[in-house]
Amino acid sequence: MDRVALRGLKARGHHGVFPKEREEGQTFIVDLTLGLDTRPAAAADDLTKTVHYGVLAEEVVADVEREPVNLIETLADRIARTCLKHEGVQEVEVCVHKPDAPITVPFDDVTVTIVRSRA
Repeated sequence: MDRVALRGLKARGHHGVFPKEREEGQTFIVDLTLGLDTRPAAAADDLTKTVHYGVLAEEVVADVEREPVNLIETLADRIARTCLKHEGVQEVEVCVHKPDAPITVPFDDVTVTIVRSRA
């Protein structure tokens, strides 16, 4: 299976369990790795035979901006379902970064990574 990756998609969301997170929101960063067969697109040099990553990027940003959820695990699952709606995408790895998570000690990032497939 071939891979198409999108890294560093940024969007503002209001996800989290604390009232401040829901009220003020924060930036979330999403990395995607899509598993699909790119041979038909390459052979025909045809965008319609692969995933249109520009469209997908807009859909993922919209997922982050939609109604809040408590957990980034839930957000990652929402994003994975969006990716798998695209014909040809057989598998997706979604990594959601929450760099401004409400943690009281110094840290660089918090991430949740999930893998989902059609099967």
